[in-house]
Amino acid sequence: MYPRPMLPDMGPMRHLRRASHSLLLWGCVAVLAALLVYPILLTVRGGFYADPGKREGWTAQHLLMIFQDPRTLHGLLNSLKIALLTTTAAITVALPLAILGARYKFPGKSFFSAMVLVPLILPPFVGAIGMRALLGREGALNALLGSHMDILANAKLLGVVFVQAFSLYPIIYLNATAALANLDPALEESAQNLGAGFWKRLFRITLPLVRPGVFAGATIVFIWSFTELGTPLMFEYPEVTSVQVFNGLKEVENSSKPYALTCVMLATAVGLYLLGKFFFGRKGYAMYSKAARAGSEEVLSGGKGVLAAAAFTVVCCLALLPHIGVVLTSITVPGQWYQTVLPTHLTGRHYREALTAADSFQAITNSLMLAASAMGVDIVLGILIAYLLVRTRAAGRQVLDALCMLPLAVPGLVMAFGYVAMSLRWPFGKDNPLEHFAGVLTSDPNPVPFLIAAYSVRRLPYIVRSTVAGLEQTSGELEEAAVNLGASRFTAVRRVILPLIVANLIAGGLLVFSFSMLEVSDSLILAQRQEDFPITKAILAFGDRLGDGPYVASALGVWGMALLTVTIFAASSLLGKKLGSIFRV
Repeated sequence: MYPRPMLPDMGPMRHLRRASHSLLLWGCVAVLAALLVYPILLTVRGGFYADPGKREGWTAQHLLMIFQDPRTLHGLLNSLKIALLTTTAAITVALPLAILGARYKFPGKSFFSAMVLVPLILPPFVGAIGMRALLGREGALNALLGSHMDILANAKLLGVVFVQAFSLYPIIYLNATAALANLDPALEESAQNLGAGFWKRLFRITLPLVRPGVFAGATIVFIWSFTELGTPLMFEYPEVTSVQVFNGLKEVENSSKPYALTCVMLATAVGLYLLGKFFFGRKGYAMYSKAARAGSEEVLSGGKGVLAAAAFTVVCCLALLPHIGVVLTSITVPGQWYQTVLPTHLTGRHYREALTAADSFQAITNSLMLAASAMGVDIVLGILIAYLLVRTRAAGRQVLDALCMLPLAVPGLVMAFGYVAMSLRWPFGKDNPLEHFAGVLTSDPNPVPFLIAAYSVRRLPYIVRSTVAGLEQTSGELEEAAVNLGASRFTAVRRVILPLIVANLIAGGLLVFSFSMLEVSDSLILAQRQEDFPITKAILAFGDRLGDGPYVASALGVWGMALLTVTIFAASSLLGKKLGSIFRV
């Protein structure tokens, strides 16, 4: 008999691998701490400076003044009102549609399931341009009714709520649909057999079970609408905290008021999120089996089917109003849509100017470069972080996971302001070694490194969630088999695992790229010179320009809509119902 071969002692190798995993994990934590936690802490610290000019001492006086000043207090209350109304309206619109889409078959269901995502392709503040053309004093609605109402002047707050609610409701719809798809049909069937009617089953079984999913989407909508900057700016509604923070950027070097406003915004958003999570999101329910909705969907025919299709049609039409207004504005000859239902003279030159004019072309180039850079950074970080979360047992994975998801809970405006505070510190401040490498408010600013960092951190959750979903569906035994055949761990991941999750990487990368192209808060705050403007800052600048400004801004918005349309549908086809999990805290 042949002697039994001596197997190598895998103990030292196992310990070495665990040590390398821990080193990588805490390295990722350090990167996120520097690019995410540190800017936020600087913002919080800035609100407590006793001497803002010298950045010394501690005082709570600046924070108290926020609540003592009627103007800032009014702005905070308006922001809360907008957030609450927007979230309530979005839930009211999205939840019934999600139940219809998950439970029933009706005419045109596939078409409406795609159309319901269309509002995601246009940032709310771009839609405000279209709403002004439709609802302004000399707009299409007044021309149709023969009246002279100035809806936007008398109800700007409601205008902001309308645009934001019908732009953000798909986030709640995606989360609710995913939650409904995971419900065990046996629960409702048992209740029905016991005599429970539709409404009793809905309120006693369905809604409690999908509450965590609905809350997850509602949280994103609330924080987004509470801190939204572009839409109030476009509606010329400065009486909100976000616009007050934006206007205070000019005095950020010598005043603690902008920092204090940002701190209040951060504390309010996080506090309300934690409060809501404690009361509404803390209790989840495990299913004994997964749903098989496709086989258990009830067919709605006749009048019921028409009503279901009509519900989707009405919502889609209302959600498309801002998009229609933007598209019509983009093809209108300046001054030829005045007191008429539709433009009287059309042109396509605004699209050419949006692509060829020096300032707009530079903005597009800047956004392409920034978005591509952010996508590259996030793909590398996303693969590494997702692998550490799914394939390892390294200590601290919960910390890393929480840091990756933190950008979804922290207002984008707060993070952008944190990068401004970071740019004023060593080594980026005046007379420091990296002053010319990266700066925001210097005499020769270079915001590119800060913009790439901000875009990357803001959209990192998308690629991490998408990659984690792919890894969880890929057996780790394939990787181990490659290692046992002599491949290194890196080669096994590169040659075996990455090809299997490439669809998830493409979907997450597309979302990172497209949402970075149309990022609002970071672009408006960090880019101060025209040559550094990304697309969204250029749209805002064009919107304020007399003559053809709003028309070119609309054309830029339509180009952005086209990009996001392709992205959302591509990501939806690759991820399916898992797309909703990307927009979840």
